[in-house]
Amino acid sequence: MGIGASIFLIAVGAILTFALNVHIGGLDLDVVGWILMAVGVLGLIMTTLIWGRRREVVTTAPVEREVVARDPAEYRRVEERREVGPPL
Repeated sequence: MGIGASIFLIAVGAILTFALNVHIGGLDLDVVGWILMAVGVLGLIMTTLIWGRRREVVTTAPVEREVVARDPAEYRRVEERREVGPPL
């Protein structure tokens, strides 16, 4: 459940609990509203905890790398010279 869904449940629960004076036979809207608000708050807390753990930065010690010296003979420069004469 995301932050938006949690806030939506809290808002709907508050509307059912505090704003409506409707009586439905066998259903107490005040209790339904309190349950929705509790689920919304619980969802908000759980979402915050999960997202908080995702954003933690874990640092590790740098890995030491071995430097290998390269053989200078590995790279060679080749020059080619051609003598160009007049066209025949």
